[in-house]
Amino acid sequence: MLEQLFKLQAHGTTVRKEVIAGITTFLTMAYIIVVNPSILSATGMDFGAVFVATCLAATIGTLIMGLWANYPIALAPGMGLNAFFSFTVVGSMGYSWQVALGAVFISGFIFFLLSLFKVREWIINSIPLSLRFGISAGIGFFLALIALKNAGIVIDNPATLVGLGDVKMAESLLFFGGFVLICALSFRQITGAVMIGIIAVTGTAMALGMVEYDGFVSAPPSLAPTFMQLDLAGALNIGMISVIFAFLFVDLFDTSGTLIGAAQRGGLLDENGKLPRLGRALMSDSVATMSGAVLGSSTTTSYIESTAGISAGGRTGLTAVVVAALFMACLLLSPIASIIPAYATAPALLYVAVLMASGLKLIDWDDVTEAAPAVVTALMMPLTFSIANGIALGFITYAILKALSGRWSDLNASVVLIAVIFILKFTFLDVA
Repeated sequence: MLEQLFKLQAHGTTVRKEVIAGITTFLTMAYIIVVNPSILSATGMDFGAVFVATCLAATIGTLIMGLWANYPIALAPGMGLNAFFSFTVVGSMGYSWQVALGAVFISGFIFFLLSLFKVREWIINSIPLSLRFGISAGIGFFLALIALKNAGIVIDNPATLVGLGDVKMAESLLFFGGFVLICALSFRQITGAVMIGIIAVTGTAMALGMVEYDGFVSAPPSLAPTFMQLDLAGALNIGMISVIFAFLFVDLFDTSGTLIGAAQRGGLLDENGKLPRLGRALMSDSVATMSGAVLGSSTTTSYIESTAGISAGGRTGLTAVVVAALFMACLLLSPIASIIPAYATAPALLYVAVLMASGLKLIDWDDVTEAAPAVVTALMMPLTFSIANGIALGFITYAILKALSGRWSDLNASVVLIAVIFILKFTFLDVA
């Protein structure tokens, strides 16, 4: 049955290799089951319900990717977008988390339509590479700011906007120790480095009496506080256009980049360098996002950590099915997730930020018309506490700078259209 479903022999793999690959992928991304509830609960969402929604969204999305698209790609609520959901859309802009969930669902539905009608290639190919790298780095800086804030390293200062907190606090020291531990383990290629770091910080805090042990296994918490609570009508407010666009835009490029990168690592591209069944893979991602919004989670997306399992030999959807089964099993671990403090998950955020900022090296720094928009995009995300604002100002800068520099050939209709839309938004709508 497995051979017929996943075509293991044709992909040069075995059940044993796929199972090992699935376990490897899961260990590299399991941190999301504690980090996502920690971030989303800042909006007032029930921690236990978000924990269940995170596990289920990852399970559903990964199962669809494995069984329908037959790729060893795992999905879960995406880092960066969950922070944007909590701290910008709800925290800064003042929308309810129910409206934010509605925006996530709508972005997933639009993503589904783009995949269904094959518009995605036109969109992906029309966006300048420098802006893509700037967006990725900006999300990383955004996560870094949140991590440092959660650990008490960066604090608000009326005179200078931000300042240095009390780095001698136990929480700050544990954060720093967790971060360097994760980096060191990652450098040594230890599987599950991020999760080990989170557990190490939590265990140390527990030994110091800073957190209390409350059990290891229990029945899953109720999903009722977040299930079907999305507010679609509220999300259709004209002020939410940029928010929906940000959710959609980041998910689109996150997923496309992850799929292509993972496929290259595993030799899954065809003779023309294209990814077979790309439409199915992208639709799997969009359905996962819509399902996650219904359950009570932010955007669900493909994880680049899937390359760890591919490096371990995973080549088919059986790898993804194993990952999905492990996420489902995590539903019983809610007591552990609930005791992990913010300063224990903050090192994971900062580590992910380091990975996302690496795209800056690919920018053409000798061409200021490429470098400047990328830097504006990357800096404005943390400084305005908004991924949407960073994307908007990046597009506007790119279009105007290219036009004034006489580089008209670098512009295309989609870039100009997006820039104009954002200019109109800043001019006539509330930009908070």
